Amino acid sequence: QVQLVESGGGLVQAGGSLRLSCTASGRTFRSYYMGWFRQAPGKEREFVARITWSGSSTYYADSVKGRFTISRDNAKNTVYLQMNSLTPGDTAVYYCAATKWATMRSREYDSWGQGTQVTVSS
Repeated sequence: QVQLVESGGGLVQAGGSLRLSCTASGRTFRSYYMGWFRQAPGKEREFVARITWSGSSTYYADSVKGRFTISRDNAKNTVYLQMNSLTPGDTAVYYCAATKWATMRSREYDSWGQGTQVTVSS
């Protein structure tokens, strides 16, 4: 497992942008698929995006496709989520997570960060 710490959340107006970062401890970061999930109040945690260990392939939820971009820098043990054209519907706690599998199922991710709050005002 790796230890994950997210940062970069905050309050932004609709139409604005934020970039989330997730830094991992440990030398095995580059062997993990990395994902971003989010959970809004009263809702279940949902998949947002994932990226392969090399960064060569990404996958997005339909709700964020074309607006969000996931990337990683293995030299810095960091994965990013660039979020553009934000709407109030994107308001949630955002979590990064690590897995050995190409999956979007949260139960198949075995390391999680503590989450960072993103609030989009109208």
